[in-house]
Amino acid sequence: MKLPEENSGQPADKKIITAQTLGNQREAAAERRANYPYRFPVDRRQLGGKFTVKENSRRLLRFFYLERRLMHALGSWTLTIPDYEVKLETGRHIFYHADAARMLRERLTEQEFRPKAIDAYRDPAIDRFIDEMLSAASPAELLVGVHQVVGQAIATTYRHHIDDTDQVTDVPTIRCLKRILTDYEPMLAWADAAIEAYIAGGVEEAPLATWRWHLKRLLTSIGGVTGADAKGEAPTPLRIDSKPYERGTVPMRDSRFDTFKHTGDYDAADGEKRFDKDSYEAIRLRFIRTQRDEVDAIEAFGTFVWDIRFKDFDAEYDLARVTWDEARHTEIGHRAMLASGYDPYELRNRLTSSTCRGPMDPAFAMAEINLFGEVGVLKTINDLIDTAADRNDELLRHISDYIRADERTHVRKGTRILEIMTDLNAKDLELRTRELFTECLVSLGAIKKEIDMQTLTREEIEHLVGE
Repeated sequence: MKLPEENSGQPADKKIITAQTLGNQREAAAERRANYPYRFPVDRRQLGGKFTVKENSRRLLRFFYLERRLMHALGSWTLTIPDYEVKLETGRHIFYHADAARMLRERLTEQEFRPKAIDAYRDPAIDRFIDEMLSAASPAELLVGVHQVVGQAIATTYRHHIDDTDQVTDVPTIRCLKRILTDYEPMLAWADAAIEAYIAGGVEEAPLATWRWHLKRLLTSIGGVTGADAKGEAPTPLRIDSKPYERGTVPMRDSRFDTFKHTGDYDAADGEKRFDKDSYEAIRLRFIRTQRDEVDAIEAFGTFVWDIRFKDFDAEYDLARVTWDEARHTEIGHRAMLASGYDPYELRNRLTSSTCRGPMDPAFAMAEINLFGEVGVLKTINDLIDTAADRNDELLRHISDYIRADERTHVRKGTRILEIMTDLNAKDLELRTRELFTECLVSLGAIKKEIDMQTLTREEIEHLVGE
């Protein structure tokens, strides 16, 4: 029989002392805890979750891609949606999905993914689903697909992921998804109410239910949001099999608006002037109407998101943010009209810019709104703010102060976006844009075509387009 010291390499009495010392350490720790005066809340989160880093990243990459594609998808419909509230809300939602994609992208970079690899990710099955969803026959069908099918499924999946991932080791993912859900909750609630409004206003419910069922089956056939759910048979036929999806090019307005596109001059459109042309009252009303008519900027920037898809994520994100800003400018104009005593639908809505930009190459359309429209605003807005302050016109001073800050940001961001859109130098880009807009304005009757007519100057386009 071996002696204890031969087993442990140390004397038996030393081993006993060590055990006693360790026991005393635990007792001492318990005594210190008992004597500690503060009873903070106990964190009951436990280690353990369903996902490895690899599986977690696989799912997050798919989530990122879905959010990016929803940003693209909504952008492609901004021209085609006629209803003011739906167009405006869609401008917001484009950015909500862009921001969700940005947060997921950032989390993926923390899980050993490089940004280039994230941005290069493609999923043909998701792309096919998105194209089918975009083949909606009406704005009501679009909302059913984007929100009641995909949006609801994404929100549910994010909640399940929060519950299933490790509550301690994967806290950054949990926080990311919770922050995204703060946008999803009001977005989905609004969509449900909007679809109910369509039904109450005469849109048949049965075709919407049929479309909802069709898209749910198609989503199931690709493994759902995670790609790991049980797959079912895809529905047949798909609309895109007979007619591939193409975005619209014609700007639409609802029946509350009286629209015009033959001029950028509000007095010419109205048939008579409300105030003397150069009076403060005329300048004030023109500025407010221009903001209300930024609904055409929602269409422009949303469409650009679609047209440059996959060229550069940062450019897509900036365009989505500008689209959100323009939705806010539209609201500002609408509410400022009310505060000024007008019914916003009393004043005619200008379609000139969107009519020209809708079918145009995105680089030239972007150049028009950025180089001529937004830069044009910045040329005059400082004097407008000063004059409003001198006249104690707090409404106009307040809204134009915020709009000036936004437009400065847009001009700065637009410079980089244009670099992504085209290889043309600034001079050639401006010249070609002026040529195209001259041709468009002639076709609309905004200017008469003369035999020796020259391409319009930057200042003439600013005036005739009216931005």
